[in-house]
Amino acid sequence: MPGPRVVIIGAGIVGCALADELTARGWTGVTVLERGPLFVTGGSSSHAPGLVFQTNPSRTMARMARYTVEKYLELECFRQVGSLEVATTPARLAELHRRFGFGQSWGIPSAVLDPAATATLFPLLDSDRVLGGLHVPGDGLASAVAACEAQARRATARGARFIADAEVVEIRSAGGKVAGVRTVDETYPCDIVVSCAGFWGPRIGELAGVTIPLLPMAHQYVRTDGVGAHDDLPILRHQDRDLYFRAHGEAVGIGSYLHEPMPVELADLPGGEHPSMMPFTPDTFSESWDAAVDLLPALGPKRIVDGFNGVFSFTADGFPLLGEARELSGFWTAEAIWVTHSAGAARAVAEWMVTGRSSLDLHECDLNRFDPAQLAPAYVFERAIRSFAEVYDIVHPLDPPSVRNLRVSPFHARQTELGAVFGEAAATGWERPLWYAANPPPPAPRARDEWSSRHWSPIAETEARITRERVAMYDMTPLTRLEVTGPVSFLQELTSGDVDRKVGGVVYTTLLDPAGGIRSDITVARLAENRFQVGANGPLDLDWLLRRAPAGVEIRDVTGGTCGIGLWGPRARDVVAPLTDIDVSPGAFRYFQCREGHLGTVPVTMLRLSYVGELGWEIYARADHGLRLWDTLWAAGQEHGVIAAGRAAFTSLRLEKGYRAWGIDMTSEDDLYQAGLATGPAPDRRLTCLVLADAGAVPMGREPVYADGAPVGHVTSAAFGHTIGAPIAYAWLPAALTVPGTELEIGYFDRRLSATVATEPLFDPEHQRLRS
Repeated sequence: MPGPRVVIIGAGIVGCALADELTARGWTGVTVLERGPLFVTGGSSSHAPGLVFQTNPSRTMARMARYTVEKYLELECFRQVGSLEVATTPARLAELHRRFGFGQSWGIPSAVLDPAATATLFPLLDSDRVLGGLHVPGDGLASAVAACEAQARRATARGARFIADAEVVEIRSAGGKVAGVRTVDETYPCDIVVSCAGFWGPRIGELAGVTIPLLPMAHQYVRTDGVGAHDDLPILRHQDRDLYFRAHGEAVGIGSYLHEPMPVELADLPGGEHPSMMPFTPDTFSESWDAAVDLLPALGPKRIVDGFNGVFSFTADGFPLLGEARELSGFWTAEAIWVTHSAGAARAVAEWMVTGRSSLDLHECDLNRFDPAQLAPAYVFERAIRSFAEVYDIVHPLDPPSVRNLRVSPFHARQTELGAVFGEAAATGWERPLWYAANPPPPAPRARDEWSSRHWSPIAETEARITRERVAMYDMTPLTRLEVTGPVSFLQELTSGDVDRKVGGVVYTTLLDPAGGIRSDITVARLAENRFQVGANGPLDLDWLLRRAPAGVEIRDVTGGTCGIGLWGPRARDVVAPLTDIDVSPGAFRYFQCREGHLGTVPVTMLRLSYVGELGWEIYARADHGLRLWDTLWAAGQEHGVIAAGRAAFTSLRLEKGYRAWGIDMTSEDDLYQAGLATGPAPDRRLTCLVLADAGAVPMGREPVYADGAPVGHVTSAAFGHTIGAPIAYAWLPAALTVPGTELEIGYFDRRLSATVATEPLFDPEHQRLRS
């Protein structure tokens, strides 16, 4: 089967890799159009220094890079010289140990070296400046143009066409679907278009009526004259000064992110054969040169032979843009991909196109992951600038975003009055309280390590305990809410659970991909015969449902026009009972039920759910009633000791109850049985609860888990469990190691933390408090 007719726009390294991967899967009707020559196209691939570093906090990105190494080694366009990241500060040395842990988690061999061993690997280093280094033997240098040619040859042998000097000027459509592509000289009918145009992507998106949210930016690169280097030297990163180095024979190439960000307008690109290579600006490189000489003294008496400001793509969150646009069926993107991930990203997209899913979890990279506000040019600009500035920074998982107050709940003013410290909710732009300064810290706060105490407060313990002992209010506004109207059969066919319940029923269930992978977990509340409120995880869930909605089904994202409060704790019923015309007695309003009515003067939808394991309700209202809802509950709760509580306490409480978080604990790479959401066939691996012995060290996620000294899995979620008095971590482990009582270790920077497999849930295993 030749497959559909596919036009790939761009014959850079990504376009060539995608043509190779598609034709390898039997799709032979592939045409690649390139606006420039083949294969030195003038895009980013033509000037890329070719460094491939596999270690990444993201498992998906690390696996893309690993496949890139494997493939380009096979194609003989990769030199596996290894990589070396050096530390010149104690903070960076600690970060190298953390990065070593990522490698252990994702199966990438590496080692943290002392200063002497580091200098032995790279003799040009000033060993007195270096505290240590991270060595990854499998990293190296890809020849981007050679990789383009090699992959294009294979694709051509299977039937693909590559056409030079064919700038796309129109994308044609019919009935909401791609119909063809027109260049200046010719029209190419097709069923699918894939934009692999790199920093020209936004222009291609405009032709399709699709926003491709990336920002072209310039990055400085120079070559020195001979300094005694040689081609077997490892690639080197000096991240404390935002620099990288590679050998060019006896010379050294230096790339810098140390300079001020340089956003580029496409109209300002130079013409000629290399439009992505802008003139070098020596004045902006002077600080970079001084930092380079400081690390490599041999550069001192030498000079820069040539340099340029090379253009490539940055996104708001640093991840690629992959997938099919909903606005135009058949229009796909594979954008903002560096050489490091080129073959891996192309394979993932090819799998997705051919089979309907990728073997990799791609939710971090999906084109449709953004809220509409996050597609605003001003937002993309500011966040992409920060992505550039943070390329080599030590980034904490809870570091706040650069664009604040993009989306705030109606409760924001009240939360600010209570001293709320805000973070961002699940990268959707919502401000969400982490904790409240109005609440006191515990009398004897527990000491914890510096890393896990960042963006955290001991007040979280107070908030967690009061939730367990009295009652607390949590802002649930950032939870995506979808209104679905239509026959129940629509949701029934898309979910793993039985959502065809009586009106007033609520179901926790999952959305599955064609292979049974968990795309999301959702709640479905049946408010009327053909009206449902779906609690979802973000724009990707909306996208998934909209694509599959038949005639007669309407889906609306009502999140921005509504708000929600989670009122939980043993006294929750005492707070709401006098306020509402809904019977909230235990027999009348049971767990996993919903009701509509009034709370005070506010029309509300109440769901008897709890993500923290306590009696209570999720209470939703229109946004214009939000402030009244908050004030009504707050005033009524005073006699019961109500407090406002934040996300830090919430996470602790949910882990004590063993509740999973989609996108963190489970993804499309996992099935229901592995994730512990269903009983059935014995899985090969399981999401497992661990309790740590050291109360002062709390993992943050993605750390390796060891058995008998060997890495066997990785941590997903972790937090201190204030009720049980110990840190909790959930981790993916081989099934044989998930027996309660099994002793394991978690790699945490340069330490190993003792951990024990525990029976879950750790708190209230009979769920008596939820049903009270």
